[in-house]
Amino acid sequence: MLWLDVLFLTRSGFAQTGVQVTASRVWPARDYTRITLEARVPLQHNLFSVKDPERLVLDLEGVEVTAALTELADKIAADDPYVKAVRVGRFKPGTVRVVLDLKAEVNPQAFTLAPIGDYGHRLVLDLYPLTPPDPLLAFLEKVESQRGSGTEGTPAARPAPEAAETRQPAVTRDKPARADPRKGRAGANRLVIVAVDAGHGGEDPGARGRGGTYEKNVTLAIARRLKARIDQEPNMRAVLIREGDYYIPLHMRVQKARRVNADLFVSVHADAFIKPHARGSSVFALSESGATSVAASWLAKRENEADLIGGVNLDVQDPYLKQTLLDLSQTATINDSLKLAKSVLAELGEINTLHKPHVEQAGFAVLKSPDIPSILVETAFISNPQEERRLRDPAYQDKMADAILAGIKRYFAKNPPLSRDRVVQNP
Repeated sequence: MLWLDVLFLTRSGFAQTGVQVTASRVWPARDYTRITLEARVPLQHNLFSVKDPERLVLDLEGVEVTAALTELADKIAADDPYVKAVRVGRFKPGTVRVVLDLKAEVNPQAFTLAPIGDYGHRLVLDLYPLTPPDPLLAFLEKVESQRGSGTEGTPAARPAPEAAETRQPAVTRDKPARADPRKGRAGANRLVIVAVDAGHGGEDPGARGRGGTYEKNVTLAIARRLKARIDQEPNMRAVLIREGDYYIPLHMRVQKARRVNADLFVSVHADAFIKPHARGSSVFALSESGATSVAASWLAKRENEADLIGGVNLDVQDPYLKQTLLDLSQTATINDSLKLAKSVLAELGEINTLHKPHVEQAGFAVLKSPDIPSILVETAFISNPQEERRLRDPAYQDKMADAILAGIKRYFAKNPPLSRDRVVQNP
């Protein structure tokens, strides 16, 4: 019989002779739950599962029980999809045992990450369901639920303000009437799906403003507002790629958009620079032949390093990613991406200074869908104190969402969606 009894300790009187776990974090999500342990040196570990009831056991070698470890139990939310509780204690001299009581059997993945940025050595434990949730099925069920309840086509509730700040009055702009994007081509009346991607998340905070604002929080707030507005449009619906504070690897963001058969992919970000005077909005598309500027190349490199910070298990092979990079249909998609980017950039110029008056291109990994027009929107410079304050303002977040939606509608007015069946893209 497997011996699981451990000596569970209080939070005082810890021996300070072994490796110290300096931080522990939990990132629950519908797709998977991530648990991260951080230390100044690599953590030696052994992971195994136990049945009846379902448990995961993580043995940490040469580690002492610290407050950062015992506090892990308090960080498990009641609505965590996969973890019921966590117990931490000394199993034997020099070995700390972490027992995860599970709500159901999971597919665990444990891997280590080298120090980067503000992080030291990290041991990452990802808990995936045995059957991954189907984003297309979940999306269609939500649409059908709205139809059944009679809410289809009615205005969706907008996100509540994230802070008790004074809201500015909405600015009305006089513009020529635009063509109805649902007219003029076969298939234009079908449901149009827009994948809205909030950049960064979880372990990857993105850029940080001087006032302490994290890019990941700003992008999620704007993405939620954009989704609410898209859902109010007839025959348009949005799918949030990231719905909460957790990290999704870059290629999985592309994969999720393809699996819901999205017509467009919009990735929302906030720019940053070493000097605080840089300001303005930008829109980027993918490039097959190098960046259009040194700044675009630098930004793409920074954004593509998100997986190093957010954490990706490089031991897991992903044939989908290989297919995406080799797909030869990307040239036509890039052309459509440029059209979309120009439309959105024009609208952003109505509410903010443009950092560059034209669309830039570079090798952004998150834009590499072979069959979905994709753009990356840098809403403003979070490193600029004035723009950081605006990015935190719910009223400005509303304006940003309105501008992006106006750009999407302008694009569809000139490029109505083609008729096609709603089927899952099988990698």
